[in-house]
Amino acid sequence: MAVNALEVRSLTKVIGKKKIVDDVSFSVNRGEIFGLLGPNGAGKTTIIRMIVSLIKRTDGAVSVNGHNLDGQFKEMMSEIGAIVENPEFYKYMSGYKNLKHYANMAIKEVSDERIMEVARLVKLDDAIHQKVKTYSLGMRQRLGVAQALLHNPSLLILDEPTNGLDPQGIREFRDYLHALAHEGISVLVSSHLLAEMQLMCDRFAIIEKGKLIHISSMKEAMEEDEKTEVIFEVSSSQKAVDVLKGQAAVSSIKVLADDQFSVHVEKATISTINKLLISNDIDVYGISRVTVSLEDRFLEITNKEVRENGGVVQ
Repeated sequence: MAVNALEVRSLTKVIGKKKIVDDVSFSVNRGEIFGLLGPNGAGKTTIIRMIVSLIKRTDGAVSVNGHNLDGQFKEMMSEIGAIVENPEFYKYMSGYKNLKHYANMAIKEVSDERIMEVARLVKLDDAIHQKVKTYSLGMRQRLGVAQALLHNPSLLILDEPTNGLDPQGIREFRDYLHALAHEGISVLVSSHLLAEMQLMCDRFAIIEKGKLIHISSMKEAMEEDEKTEVIFEVSSSQKAVDVLKGQAAVSSIKVLADDQFSVHVEKATISTINKLLISNDIDVYGISRVTVSLEDRFLEITNKEVRENGGVVQ
């Protein structure tokens, strides 16, 4: 049976009388990118801080590669590389000297060759001997990833890693994470940037006010509905709507323009509608499916949670 890179069971954090994190459980598979999604203040950073033991858990357990973190703390922490909030470095020192400084503090021995290896991995080898004060924000983020990878961990944990990056930097950062996952490194990443997480993650969990309210693969989330919205471009949208009215397989017909209308149908029905329109002397110029975004799914899931809790997410 495959062992998860990370397993979190019933993680709970209480401060005073308030539950900041409430009975959260999830696992991260080997070689996958797993996202923690939720608005600022949802509890994502608190969860990550408990996983890496920066703060104490009120309750719950954390296992890395099948071993309980409490029972083998030093050994298991050596399997984790983490960036919690913004990585900090000595700006008057070069990127290389900063990494060398962290390497000297590592439990595992880190060679000079390994330092250059991670510098190349994050594409900083050309700037590694420059002072960090000359680095852009994106370069400092990449140096942070290099630092987290120095001791060759099997699990990388990143809290809001793309904060402050420009679109080019975000894309490069995403590509780095995909390359790491391809090498077998598991990644847990938290963010409130839904569009970016849609492109980055294999699976995700939604955290809302300290509670885990949904967990699924990205593919499942995007294909959850049996029906999809389809836009038809035709010679006469009103004539097309008249033809389609009463068809059991068609729902939510909406005229968008004189030559466009939309319907909600199952994928297999699209060709049937096309044939029906043509047989009724309606020219079809284009057919396009409306792509559902993670933002749409997020709002759908969180709104459902509100309805099921009587208007309030507990």
